[in-house]
Amino acid sequence: MPVRAVVERGPKNKRSVAFSIDWPGWSRGAKTAELALETLEAYRERYRPIATLAGMSREFDSAGRLKVVEDKVGTGSTDFWGISFSPSAREQRKMREAELERAITILRACWAFFDSVAARVSPEMRKGPRGGGRDRDRIIRHTLRVESEDFAKQVGLRIDEGAALTPAGLRQHRKAYIAAMRAYNAGKVPRRMRSWTLAFLIRHSAFHTLDHAWEMEDKDLSAEAT
Repeated sequence: MPVRAVVERGPKNKRSVAFSIDWPGWSRGAKTAELALETLEAYRERYRPIATLAGMSREFDSAGRLKVVEDKVGTGSTDFWGISFSPSAREQRKMREAELERAITILRACWAFFDSVAARVSPEMRKGPRGGGRDRDRIIRHTLRVESEDFAKQVGLRIDEGAALTPAGLRQHRKAYIAAMRAYNAGKVPRRMRSWTLAFLIRHSAFHTLDHAWEMEDKDLSAEAT
């Protein structure tokens, strides 16, 4: 079976992003849709550890080529960041239970991968244009705070500022976040998302986690210190 991919173009066509519908977090942006698809394919092997952590390596390895199933216009943020900021047509409906649990399993694998990268890279990061020269700990704090204090609000979850920045607090946040996702899908959260959907929220959380894990890998100075 081919890997179903979506192309999302910015309204002014300054940047585009390509992402997989079936593998949350596998998403890359570029100046053009064609380059975004090329970059997405180039990250296939880089995404494979997440499929392995999720116990889905056989399924991932047997997947075929990328197949664009939707070509859509995104938001102004797509033009600015080269990141998907809106649900695809296939992410509009309520998620089936098996579909939700599969996505949660992959999100957990993204978290596990992020944690493993954070534990092995150098505290100081290679300087460069991305992230304004942030070190490892600032990248970690940013990633965890955005998810726990911003993304999680979409499913009615509120936590104190910085509450997910301790090991115990992070474990509690992730447990509560998943529980809130399940409750939302079951219709137990009264406030519904306006422009986001649950499938998009999971995909966006997975992408944000992986994007910064890969950033830390790319800026790691450990090899230069030996």
